Amino acid sequence: MPSLEDELFPSTPGKFKDRSNRKFHRCLASTSTMFLWALFLIALTALYISFQSFLGGGDTDKWGGIQWERQVVASAKVHRHGGFSVLVTGAAGFVGTHVSIALKKRGDGVVGLDNFNHYYNPSLKRDRQKLLSQQDIFIVEGDLNNGRLLSKLFGVVEFTHVMHLAAQAGVRYALENPRSYIHSNIAGLVTLLEACKNADPQPVFVWASSSSVYGLNEKVPFSESDRTDQPASLYAATKKAGEEIAHTYNHIHGLSITGLRFFTVYGPWGRPDMAYFSFTKNILKGKAITVYRGKNRVDLARDFTYIDDIVKGCVASLDTAGKSTGSGGKKRGPAPYRTYNLGNTSPVTVPMMVGILERHLKVKAKKNVVEMPGNGDVPYTHANITLARIELGYKPTTDLQTGLKKFVRWYLSYYGHTQGKASY
Repeated sequence: MPSLEDELFPSTPGKFKDRSNRKFHRCLASTSTMFLWALFLIALTALYISFQSFLGGGDTDKWGGIQWERQVVASAKVHRHGGFSVLVTGAAGFVGTHVSIALKKRGDGVVGLDNFNHYYNPSLKRDRQKLLSQQDIFIVEGDLNNGRLLSKLFGVVEFTHVMHLAAQAGVRYALENPRSYIHSNIAGLVTLLEACKNADPQPVFVWASSSSVYGLNEKVPFSESDRTDQPASLYAATKKAGEEIAHTYNHIHGLSITGLRFFTVYGPWGRPDMAYFSFTKNILKGKAITVYRGKNRVDLARDFTYIDDIVKGCVASLDTAGKSTGSGGKKRGPAPYRTYNLGNTSPVTVPMMVGILERHLKVKAKKNVVEMPGNGDVPYTHANITLARIELGYKPTTDLQTGLKKFVRWYLSYYGHTQGKASY
């Protein structure tokens, strides 16, 4: 393959003779001219890219411009008395989609932010985006770490609240791509908190932590006052770091912060990497599923929490949050800092969950039961939701039997019995 030098300076076959000296000089002059033109075009291209970057950060074709601003403003418009204008990060994600729709339906203004990454097939996120579009919710495509984009967004809309749900999820994926967790869950969080800190007025900040922060804690049910300094996975460690970082911004800059520790969220439009989702796919295809067991052949158990219950907790957190107290990054007084468990309080073993799926799918699963590897998973989760019940009015109402029935109905409607859509 020719090099750049070969393309700019193509070789001429044969030998130059003395009598062709003038032709040689004309050729050299022509080549020099070509080279200068090439430099000019490169400089012009660099200038254009720099200008576009100034206008729109790294996502030059995704945001910026008058039409984009109009879409953002229209999406953020509040349609109820005393309503909120909410920036929802990870809006095309599982929880983000459901929360965004719930807020919009009650009259709040909602603007989404999502980078549509490829952790799982983004076609599912695009279909969620269509759902949001039907509710007149606009999603800005961009990365949390793009400070210019965030600055632009906060300049266009005076957000009253931020619901931060964007994150690199999954415990096991951290073994393959640890840097993605640092990029999203730590660096992205700090970039967003900086934007909130500098906003005037500062918005209320509610964000998704995780039950994973309880790590190797053996005391159950898990309470917000329990120790969380023994993470079992990198994902858990980044969420724990996020809680400490958020506390710092609350303490120094007066941001009102509420952290929500989600417990195994499931339901329609869920994440394909979750066990209940992948089990459903493989059971329908007649493929064996891998069911992990803990030490001494103890079944793993999870506090499965239906998406509608999680949404209620998220919305209640927004409704009950006190205001931020900073201005221009300077704290004027103490601001609320809260942490809540959002779970179902009824742990179910994985084999029991598989049994429920079998009944709803009317298919018997082929199971490979193996000992849980050392990949960061924990054997048991169980939420103590007393604090959320008292302060948020949080009360989960959907048991796993009912929730999985709704999920299976959606799954068969969306994918079909034979997995008609693109694989995930």
